[in-house]
Amino acid sequence: MVKLIALFRKPADPAAFDRAYFETHVPLVRQVPELRRVEVARITGAPRGEPEYYLMAAMYFDDRAAMDRAMASPENAAAGKNLMGFAKGLVTFMFAEEVGE
Repeated sequence: MVKLIALFRKPADPAAFDRAYFETHVPLVRQVPELRRVEVARITGAPRGEPEYYLMAAMYFDDRAAMDRAMASPENAAAGKNLMGFAKGLVTFMFAEEVGE
């Protein structure tokens, strides 16, 4: 299983960000083909000091080929355009592959 991880820095207006993210963006993401599941977690602290991140999201796919097809889909393009409308400059993306424990 592979995943696209998004880390979001703290927005200036958390309430407005949450509305845009949960009411509009997440429903768009759920339409992306070959997506197996989405997990979103709110960052609540760090071992030392204040964390720089606000949310962490992970989009899971069966394998890299499935993720690549999903990333090239019109549904993903729509979700990405939506995201850049309210989170540009706040989000960092990375790919990860699950490994054994």
